Amino acid sequence: MEEIREKKQGIRDDIAKKLEGLSDKELSKKTKQIEDNLFEFANFREAKIVLLYVNKKLEVTSRNILQKCFDFNKIVILPAFDIKKHGMKLMKVDDLDNDLIIGQRGILEPDINRCKIVPIDCIDLSIIPGVAFDEKGGRIGTGEGYYDRFIPNISITTRKVSISLECQIIQQVPVESHDKHVDIIITDERIIYKI
Repeated sequence: MEEIREKKQGIRDDIAKKLEGLSDKELSKKTKQIEDNLFEFANFREAKIVLLYVNKKLEVTSRNILQKCFDFNKIVILPAFDIKKHGMKLMKVDDLDNDLIIGQRGILEPDINRCKIVPIDCIDLSIIPGVAFDEKGGRIGTGEGYYDRFIPNISITTRKVSISLECQIIQQVPVESHDKHVDIIITDERIIYKI
């Protein structure tokens, strides 16, 4: 168990070095290609209610995607995190400038006083963040475990999609029993369907 955690941390450190090696221009170009691939993706185009995320360090930047979802008339859902219960509440966000506050994890999340809770079975498409992935849908997150606890509650008919730079795709993610996979990974170079 501890050995796998150390391997995962080593992978996070490797990804951080790879990302630091990219110029701002390169990173911006690759992120834009990921966005374009996502917006052309049939499951995204058909989805009305989309669960997204506000990125932490080492995750693909999500701000433009969030904004564009409003342009596509999507209903945008973001998680509000409860660090005491180690859980997430899914909340509808109508305005990125006014509906978000800095949460307990130090990133923007829905203001529970302004946003309405949305039942998980209403979600058409879930975009799951991560730091590293493999072609079988294995993912390494930030290590907090929120999404590993959340993914099993998503309807089996709801696609679980991650977005990633190609350099964040690794040979094999070390897996623990609680780790959950995603169905599809969209990178700046391709779309990977879980093998």
